[in-house]
Amino acid sequence: MSPEAVVRRYLDAMERRDLAAAKSFLAPGFFMVFPGNKRFDSLEQLVESAKGRYRSARKVYEKTEISGNSVYCYGTLHGELLDGTPYSGIRFIDRFTVKDGKLVDQMVWNDMAEVLGAKLRPL
Repeated sequence: MSPEAVVRRYLDAMERRDLAAAKSFLAPGFFMVFPGNKRFDSLEQLVESAKGRYRSARKVYEKTEISGNSVYCYGTLHGELLDGTPYSGIRFIDRFTVKDGKLVDQMVWNDMAEVLGAKLRPL
């Protein structure tokens, strides 16, 4: 499977909250770093943190680039906040390191805090 396919299948599984499927794409020691330098060492930590921030978050992919072992996904986020307020058009970039067909890490950048401000609880 290509590095891009590994990333997209992982992200699709995460969007469905199919953690078992998502974990099948992870290398031992996988970690994620989100805006504010918030690190998660498990998918369960990420999902638990998200429960206090929004009801849903989905991605619209605009572009994917591959550079060496890195896969970059660019696009926008849309979804629903805890109070039911919809949001959309929030830019994101995800950068993954892929080695031997597994995800080593994920770095996330987005404009969620800038766009949603006080409506969004910090991670």
